[in-house]
Amino acid sequence: MPHSPDNVRPVSEMEGTPVDQVCIGSCTNSSLRDLKIVSALLKNKKVHENLNLTVSAGSRQVMENLAATGELEPLLQSGARILENSCGPCIGIGQAPNTGAVSLRTFNRNFKGRSGTQDANIYLVSPETAIAAAITGKITDPRKLGIFPEINMPEKFILNDTMFIPATVNPNNKVIMGPNIVPLPQFQPAPPQLNGEVILKVGDNITTDDILPGGTNIMSLRSNIPEISKYTFCHIDKNFYQRATQKQGGFIIGAENYGQGSSREHAALAPKYIGIKAVIAKSFARIHMANLINFGILPITFTNKQDYDNINQDDLLEIETNNLSENLILKNKTQKTEIKVNLNLSKQEKEQIKAGGKLALIKNKQK
Repeated sequence: MPHSPDNVRPVSEMEGTPVDQVCIGSCTNSSLRDLKIVSALLKNKKVHENLNLTVSAGSRQVMENLAATGELEPLLQSGARILENSCGPCIGIGQAPNTGAVSLRTFNRNFKGRSGTQDANIYLVSPETAIAAAITGKITDPRKLGIFPEINMPEKFILNDTMFIPATVNPNNKVIMGPNIVPLPQFQPAPPQLNGEVILKVGDNITTDDILPGGTNIMSLRSNIPEISKYTFCHIDKNFYQRATQKQGGFIIGAENYGQGSSREHAALAPKYIGIKAVIAKSFARIHMANLINFGILPITFTNKQDYDNINQDDLLEIETNNLSENLILKNKTQKTEIKVNLNLSKQEKEQIKAGGKLALIKNKQK
């Protein structure tokens, strides 16, 4: 259910809901077996006239194996649109739903606005439920389509790696980069003391899409950190980037489950680039916490979660990080108070923070 993978209900409770779009594929539910099921369910059937169906296989080899057995043909004859093997609609690159549309997708994330349309209602479903809706035009229990098809996997898969360019030690071979591809910024080691203002205070369940949204305009800048960073928190606070750069960075205050969602490292890399020194939250999503550490941002938690209420946006904070010990004192210069906070890092993670991030640590060890 919109707008979180955690918002789960049985298909039966939503049955009959009209559907505008169905998208199958991306990196999830896009294997050869998945698309064999899709092909079998679509055989001799047409996509409902009131919606669009797209299919993006998990790889080129999935498509080649599907075509070799004649199982690509039912998809084409049904009226499904075959997309490139890529993230595509999952991250808002193409196939953005209509305003207020209902889109059923076999992807793994459905956060608000991730599809490219802020007010679209994105449902995450299985390939079977997706095809049932594609045929009927509404959310439908796939068991009503009849007997589940028998799927036969090949004894030997077609393997075609001819498009891969093998590695070479030839020094004359160079990667040609256009103006939108710039080197990754180099970050300095962590200072013994962090000072700055609270640039932004947010609530529970802030997602990586909230931190750095997807979509064609933004994702085309993935290899240009200075430019993509301008979109940090743009849907939550349109002035965030300007304020953060003017104040030369600072802190973010978060509540529960800060950074939930996909493992997009840019959601840590962009804040780091514009000077975010630490995120202080009630709790962190596991993968995002790892990414913060990778890029040298301190993931600090409140010892007493009620202290979250005692910090305001624009408060001036100071924290000593000499030893990166588990128990730290956060000084709120504006409120003239002190708060106990925690920094639970392993020995290796402390080394990463001190070096300015994981890449910096690796480079230092290679010298």
